Amino acid sequence: MLDFDFQRPTRYIFGRGKETEVAKVLHEYNVSNVLIVYGKSSAKKTGLLGRVQTSCRDFLINYETLGGVQANPRDDLVYTGINICKEKKIDFILAVGGGSVIDTAKAIAIGAFYEGDFFDFYLKKEIPKKALPIGVVLTIPASGSEGSVSSVIQKEIDGVVIKQGFAHDLLIPKFAILNPELTYSLPAYQTACGIVDMMAHVMERYFTNTKNVSLTDRLCEGVLQSIIENTEYLIRDPYDYDARANIMFAGTLAHNNILGLGREQDWATHHLEHQLSALYDIAHGAGLAIMFPAWMEYTLEHNVMRFCQFAHRVFGIDIDFENPSITATEGIRVLRAFFYKIGMPLSFSDIGAKKEDIPKLLDMLNIDNHTEGNFVVLKRQDCENIYRIASQYEHNKHRMI
Repeated sequence: MLDFDFQRPTRYIFGRGKETEVAKVLHEYNVSNVLIVYGKSSAKKTGLLGRVQTSCRDFLINYETLGGVQANPRDDLVYTGINICKEKKIDFILAVGGGSVIDTAKAIAIGAFYEGDFFDFYLKKEIPKKALPIGVVLTIPASGSEGSVSSVIQKEIDGVVIKQGFAHDLLIPKFAILNPELTYSLPAYQTACGIVDMMAHVMERYFTNTKNVSLTDRLCEGVLQSIIENTEYLIRDPYDYDARANIMFAGTLAHNNILGLGREQDWATHHLEHQLSALYDIAHGAGLAIMFPAWMEYTLEHNVMRFCQFAHRVFGIDIDFENPSITATEGIRVLRAFFYKIGMPLSFSDIGAKKEDIPKLLDMLNIDNHTEGNFVVLKRQDCENIYRIASQYEHNKHRMI
């Protein structure tokens, strides 16, 4: 196990109707002027935005609103939000939504005290020294951004779409309000994308070269098993509160880094997928369902017993000690089968992507100037090979079921 220094100060307020307490919580943080950031329409249609605004008025908290955040969040709304913060003397940002909304709020928070282009932070040109505090009312369990140090934003530079992540302790939300009932209205596809996203967050930490990490191994495996188990309940009943609650809490645990302590992490698959969702404007979770099994196939022989452990402990597959590659490969197949069962794409063809675009994806990744991953260090040719596995994969639907 590696040494670590860990602190996550986010306050989690979990349960039915907790969003009605948002202004009370803001008042505890001495908030006077809040910027409420939300998505396209669901926060309005469900009445959630109205409840948040009413709560603010009851506590005499001034608010501005910024809506229109979309999946794969763009830079334009970030610039708008930064200007609002400076003009209206905003002292707190409240994200009402899922990962894209929270990531946008985080970008605004670090841009509000910076005179240059906020994207400098995402390009690793600058390090922020100050940020506005952030709170969250979560509506989509997926990204774990409600308790993480991370934010991902995309911007077009010189005709190239760059989707880039940035991590810093200043981005950790002060509080997150989680009411599982707010997820009842999510379409099944969006719920499934979130499930894949949180599973991927766990797997990026699970596949490691660090030895003697049995505790966090077991934590990762337990979270994955719980996600899979509760997904089965949601398939039968989308209004199963306890299943929604477990899934929502799992999304937070998957990415607040408690599962990654003391171990080297990978993150190559996320970076490979960012280019796919940036180019084709698909949901991040959908892209991960395509890319993660492809990455697993390519890196399997690096440590076949870790893949066997994954197959055995997560999916209950018996280990073939004479030929462990059989077990490892079966684990990947069953993972794909689970993704297929919940309606996720498994290959380029499922999302209309083209293998001819692989050079463009590699250019967007800017892979000539760095390597990706830690479990297996990937160069340009390795990344190309993984994209090709994803582009060429064909699934037999009857066998998948």
